[in-house]
Amino acid sequence: MCHQEVNSTPVGILSNSVVDSGPFAFLGANTTSRMFWGFNMGGYYDFFHSGSLATGFDVRFSDSHGNNAALRNVQAGIRLSAGPFKTPIRPYIEIAGGAGTTKPEAATVKVRKPDYAVYAGADWTIAHHIDFRMIEVGYGSLATASSATVGAGGAIAIPSSKLITFSSGLVFRF
Repeated sequence: MCHQEVNSTPVGILSNSVVDSGPFAFLGANTTSRMFWGFNMGGYYDFFHSGSLATGFDVRFSDSHGNNAALRNVQAGIRLSAGPFKTPIRPYIEIAGGAGTTKPEAATVKVRKPDYAVYAGADWTIAHHIDFRMIEVGYGSLATASSATVGAGGAIAIPSSKLITFSSGLVFRF
């Protein structure tokens, strides 16, 4: 069965342990964390079923913005879900990787780097072809635009940012 996800309320929190004060600071000058808002969409296909367990392939796109900075990423991954105790709630876990593009607030440069994330959540079947994604929580990493990745220099090494996401929305099943 093919499923299309539309999660309209994702929230992302990016954090970095090193302050970037240059013009290419993705989170903002002298800032180590920032809240981002946006949307996710994608789809998954469960290709293996065994009892209440299902394994599938997932593809997703997200577009988030905060403080005039932009974060877009495309990821693909493997997903494992279960339907325990014959309830309409179906928890899942997924590991995904792809590419993220970041544009800092005060510059026009865009930086594309590999990223990864682990997601866990639960879908609740509300109709034959519609699920409600009650919650999805994700944790990942991405090297964002910074003085180090753009090559604007300095002796400061800026590590990859940590991304924590929360989302909820609808899943359409075909």
